[in-house]
Amino acid sequence: MKQRTITIGTEIETVCPHFHLAAIACKTKNNSFNADLWQEIETFCSQFAATYKMEEINKRPTIFATREVYKKLGKDPNRYRPSAEALCRRILKGQSLYQLNTLVDLINLVSLKSGYSIGGFDNDIIEGDLHLGVGMANERFEAIGRGMLNIEGLPLYRDAVGGIGTPTSDEERTKITADTSHLLLIINGYSGNEGLQEATNYAIELLKKYADAEEIETEFIPASSSQS
Repeated sequence: MKQRTITIGTEIETVCPHFHLAAIACKTKNNSFNADLWQEIETFCSQFAATYKMEEINKRPTIFATREVYKKLGKDPNRYRPSAEALCRRILKGQSLYQLNTLVDLINLVSLKSGYSIGGFDNDIIEGDLHLGVGMANERFEAIGRGMLNIEGLPLYRDAVGGIGTPTSDEERTKITADTSHLLLIINGYSGNEGLQEATNYAIELLKKYADAEEIETEFIPASSSQS
């Protein structure tokens, strides 16, 4: 497993001093579709739709905190919705989730359940260490399935090549594919560390159950422990 350091920049620490992240790296077996996982997703979505109203979505603590960071960085969270919020809204609109592959599908389930925007990356493609900063004007970022994205003012993970992930979307270059065998998953706790361990445990449970995860490594990083 590749060893890499994840640091958090002062731009993020300033607007969200209680930020915590959980990183999970593991060896996995991905496939195009897992019927048991999809049944679990559909069951959860039915329960979710019966529990929440649309106006309650952005009040979920994890989603609310992410939106507040967007506002502090000058980004409109209604135009560039955090991915967890977009998934929740899709369910309440009566739209089915996109079925992509087992790793992406289970990450979406964790995001729906927890409200965290979660980055999922092919760990073999990431170059060097990662740093969480803020997107700049005209910085190139090809969002998965949606083309070029204006990432100015969005929290942004960069590797040695460039941006790979924001709470709104991840980048095409390092995306999870059917060939992904080493996963890096980052759970972004803009609401702090409360609930982060539970979300991490749930993600690992699903990875073991549906993707035969092995060699699992986890790391919890608070903003105050990083060097900018």
